[in-house]
Amino acid sequence: MRVSKKAILEELSRLYPEARPELNFSNPYETLVATILSAQCTDKRVNMVTPAVFRDFPDPASMAATTPEILYPYVKSCGFTTKAKNIVEACRLIMEKHGGQVPSTMEELTALPGVGRKTANVVLANAFGVPAMAVDTHVFRVSNRLGLVEAKTVEETEKQLMKAIPKQDWNHAHHWLIYHGRRVCHSQRPDCENCSLKPLCKAARHPDMLKKPKETTQKEAAL
Repeated sequence: MRVSKKAILEELSRLYPEARPELNFSNPYETLVATILSAQCTDKRVNMVTPAVFRDFPDPASMAATTPEILYPYVKSCGFTTKAKNIVEACRLIMEKHGGQVPSTMEELTALPGVGRKTANVVLANAFGVPAMAVDTHVFRVSNRLGLVEAKTVEETEKQLMKAIPKQDWNHAHHWLIYHGRRVCHSQRPDCENCSLKPLCKAARHPDMLKKPKETTQKEAAL
């Protein structure tokens, strides 16, 4: 049976019409900081941390003026001391090279410390409205299981999704796939029996696909 990608996308759209970012932010700077913190951390945890961060460091200038040692106690529950260092250094570069404004191109964003393609795509899509396909662990897992893509790396998943999904739907589809991964298509115990996509799903016909993706892929998707 050949997977109907159009039917899969239509069903995801029907299931999650209100899908949106689950990180809290209100401007490009907050989007960047929250997304860096969210790598290998839950959005719920990040949302508990960022109110104090944005209160005391409300813009790139104030963040650039602090130190990783001062910032780290605010964000330590999000894991990895390097996150505090990357955020401070990224804001210093934003002040030095971009006039205090978060850049809005892939090349400029990925030149910032701690910003990989996934983080850059999230910022482009949510802060600037640029069509982008951010691939995190949920998007990688769900898109491969459903049969929207057949890819072993995050980069290849991104490329294949951009071909499979109309450009005007990229930003929405990113959230559809995340919602489905968090609510139904879990990494360890996907709720296949209650999934309306089961008749269309490649993994439902090939149970071996339900095995956890390689750790290298998961780590790569977190950036």
